[in-house]
Amino acid sequence: MKVIISTMRGLINDILIFFSMFILGIIGLPFSILSERWAYRFIKIYCLTCFFILRVISNIKVECRGVIPKNDVLICSKHMSFLDILMLAYFLPKFSFVMKKEIVFTPIIGIYALRVGCVPVKRGKRSKALNKMVSDYDYLSDKKENKQIVIYPQGTRVLPYQKKEYKVGAGVLYGKFNLSCHLVGTNTGIFWPKGSWIRKPGTAVIHFFEIIEPGMSLNTFMDKIENDIENCSNNLMKENVDS
Repeated sequence: MKVIISTMRGLINDILIFFSMFILGIIGLPFSILSERWAYRFIKIYCLTCFFILRVISNIKVECRGVIPKNDVLICSKHMSFLDILMLAYFLPKFSFVMKKEIVFTPIIGIYALRVGCVPVKRGKRSKALNKMVSDYDYLSDKKENKQIVIYPQGTRVLPYQKKEYKVGAGVLYGKFNLSCHLVGTNTGIFWPKGSWIRKPGTAVIHFFEIIEPGMSLNTFMDKIENDIENCSNNLMKENVDS
């Protein structure tokens, strides 16, 4: 019975969330085309709408821990759900996601993502994809934009506790642009898991838990972010089980 109720909540959540995306996306489109600032505002309004829907329908609350960066930084985050995208997009002042190229062709999302400077990367073209990603962010070498580059080192959503390789793109950006790197753990997959309609009540958390200053070697950096992000995320998920 609980599974049926959770699944029904998931269906209602998704219908309302995607309907809200369509309505707000259309309303905000002319403003966002004229101004990047308005694009960010409408995205954040949409995120707040999603949080309200999740709270009312499924009793899922959101919480952001740690110090939120406001300047030019690299952010390496665990990715388990559409919810952690919404949370980062809401709490970060001026985000720019490294995203899979297919999203460019997604109605509403693709337009707004490009408008705020998100960078599409084509899967399966490792060297070409890395070079393109670096060139698209090359403006960071010349001027300060106060943007937070968000990259998911595993390259895709994963299920809670699922093991998946951390890809080198995060390390390439870290080394190329000499940016401090903020690590983010999350437990969102517990409440809104990949490929499932089930929505479980509780508090979804993103945690800005550590800053890595520039200068670390590529291999050391990759080992560190994998170990620390996995540990933080596992602890957040365990915290939910123990509460």
